[in-house]
Amino acid sequence: MKFSSLISMALAASQPAFASIGNTWQFTGKPKGGLRDITFPFRMEGATHKEGYFFAQQFSFQGLQSESVCGLKTQSNQPDGPTGRSVIRAVFSTYQPGATTEDSNCHNGVDGGPGITCTADFYGDYIAIFNILIENVGGTTWKATAINTSTGRGVHIGTWTLPSSAGGINSKQYGFIEYTPWNSGRHLCKNLPRTAATMYNPFSKTPGAGTGRLNAPYQYLDCVNFMGFSIQKVPNGYHVQCGFYSAPSRRSEALMLPDAAEEETSVRS
Repeated sequence: MKFSSLISMALAASQPAFASIGNTWQFTGKPKGGLRDITFPFRMEGATHKEGYFFAQQFSFQGLQSESVCGLKTQSNQPDGPTGRSVIRAVFSTYQPGATTEDSNCHNGVDGGPGITCTADFYGDYIAIFNILIENVGGTTWKATAINTSTGRGVHIGTWTLPSSAGGINSKQYGFIEYTPWNSGRHLCKNLPRTAATMYNPFSKTPGAGTGRLNAPYQYLDCVNFMGFSIQKVPNGYHVQCGFYSAPSRRSEALMLPDAAEEETSVRS
């Protein structure tokens, strides 16, 4: 769910408790015509292997009003072996009306509204850094790939085409971390499951883009100061932690699994 939608839901609802973490990012340059590519790195090293958390960065396009989003979602392990194989879901979506796709990984609609949603589930090590590369492949068509920086292997997430008025990607936007089961219903801040991840500076090969920077993440919505939030500056990004309870982090388990040596192959049900 996009950043602005979370704010609107919080203002409209009096009963649910919403907990979320936001960030801003920007580039030092502003190339004419916008960015033709952008990469967002993520690392979910402290996240449990269970559906729920979405680590996301938004981006927008010149000439359009609606936002787009990419990121990684935690998933439950596949039941292969005594502890299972860790699964990651990569997301690449646009809220833009009039966007189209012919990609089998994608479908119409985002969060009950217009747009296109693309997802890819694959086996992957939560300890690894994954780059989500978004690049223009001609005209107003954009493609996203999740790349394991430990192995260099990539997984195709999806492709969509924006209306003809679309330019390149704007040089600044927002990102967020959300616990998606709390997007509806009533919840207590103290029951927020624990998670931890690292989000890094974006980068681009577009001439004139300059240097990308991720600014310090912050709390927003109902659970500010009641969500176990902490951040730590690390090289090229921030390590973020929040929540109070859940199964222990699978970090030690992930270190024992041979995920990093496996191909990032799609998960088929």
